[in-house]
Order: sequence, then C-alpha cells, then structure tokens
Amino acid sequence: MVAVIQRVSEASVSIDQQLKGAIKQGFLVLLGITHNDTQEDLEWLSKKIVGMRVFSDDEGKMNLDITAIQGDILLVSQFTLHASTKKGNRPSFIEAARPDVAIPLYEAMIVQLQKDLGKPIQTGTFGADMQVSLINDGPVTIIIDSKNRI
Repeated sequence: MVAVIQRVSEASVSIDQQLKGAIKQGFLVLLGITHNDTQEDLEWLSKKIVGMRVFSDDEGKMNLDITAIQGDILLVSQFTLHASTKKGNRPSFIEAARPDVAIPLYEAMIVQLQKDLGKPIQTGTFGADMQVSLINDGPVTIIIDSKNRI
C-alpha cells in the first residue's frame, strides 16, 4: 500500500463538477492499493499517517501531528501510484489491485483513518474520474510504502 501524503492548507475532490469532499488544513492522502496488501498494511499505514509530525510548532519546527492541529484528512484512491514504467512509455498498472480486492481495503482504510484521527474524514469515490484541487502547504509531500517499513 502506497500513500502520497501532502500537507495542505486546503484540498477538495469533485466528480462531474460536483464537490464530493473538501478540507481546510490537514492532509490530502492519495492511496494506491496493490494485490497483496492486507488489513495489517492499512492499520500500520493509518497510524503512520496520523502520527506524521510535519506541522509547525510555536517555534516553527515540524514537530506536531495532525491531531495536535485538529487537522482533517481527504483520502483519494489512486491506482496509478502502482504504475510500472520500466518498459516503453505506456505505464503498466498490473501491480494495482483489482476492484474486488481494492474496494474493501479502501473502505477499511476510511474506517481506520477515522478511528485513528478521532473524527470523520473526507473521501473521493473509488474508481471515479475525479478532479483533485489542493494548496500544498510548504510544500510538504511524503511518500510512504507499507512494504518498506524498515
């Protein structure tokens, strides 16, 4: 499971020009699920996301996590995070999980993030053609892969 975490001052996702989810300060999380991801991967990743200390404290140092600033999370599924670009110029998405595997894990990640954050999160819609807007604060962008824990 791969997450691209972007610290934002605001972010939103729309589908067919209809606003689906929006947040102010917090994280936009793009989530890629592969065929061998598990509940253990998403639990570990959720705790890592919520515990990520990238918000500024009173001294201007990145020392606070999202709960300390009462931030929000916008979670968007993105299978293209598992693109393979080794051959040619057309990416292969063979490592991205099929919907029968990915949808239950995406839905479980929503529940886990809400539990770890202590409040509801905003989301996109799995498999939809979405338009994502954000103001990356910093910019701060961090990539976490649940298969690279060491």
